[in-house]
Amino acid sequence: MDAVLEELKTGIRKFRMGVYPENKDTYVKAASEPQTPHALIVTCADSRIDPELITQSQPGDVFVTRNVGNLVPAYGEMLGGVSAVIEYAVTALKVRHVVVCGHSDCGAMKGLLHPEALEKMPTVKSWLKNAHAALSVASSLAKPDEEPGVLMRRLTEENVLLQIQHLRTHPSVAGAAARGELTISGWIYDIGKGEVRISEDGSRTFVPVTIQGESE
Repeated sequence: MDAVLEELKTGIRKFRMGVYPENKDTYVKAASEPQTPHALIVTCADSRIDPELITQSQPGDVFVTRNVGNLVPAYGEMLGGVSAVIEYAVTALKVRHVVVCGHSDCGAMKGLLHPEALEKMPTVKSWLKNAHAALSVASSLAKPDEEPGVLMRRLTEENVLLQIQHLRTHPSVAGAAARGELTISGWIYDIGKGEVRISEDGSRTFVPVTIQGESE
């Protein structure tokens, strides 16, 4: 018996017995109408991140693509799955907002800081070339006496900002943004704190999304 598969099946049964019946109307509606997501979220493949849960989105609300490091290759350099998702989301689905979401404790960012750990993963190493400029910026801003965690945090932020720059090189994005039909933001999700910090309107500063009783 495949223990992992059985665990997944248990989850499916719980979904069918509890979650689906409680939300049947939502799923029936989603299946009977064309999808009209309002946002595209580009985030990391890290298993600890659940974009729909974090944003409390319903089926059909957000279009999601995930990859190691939440990277967006500049247009023309690595045309593939990520580029196709972006083009489809913006051109066909007419999403009105694109999010590039990084996160705390990201393995891809650790790999950038410690490339020797990637020697047995040449494909990952090659993919992370899309973030090398972020590493250069983060390292150039480092202070001699700062703790390693500070560099990691800065690199995670710089990577999100870099991927937004790459995103803007895609013709579909550039056109929609020029027409005022598309906006972009960068997010950092802190897994342990449940906190999301957002860079809006081209700002380099990531501001926490506060809840009642919190201060920014």
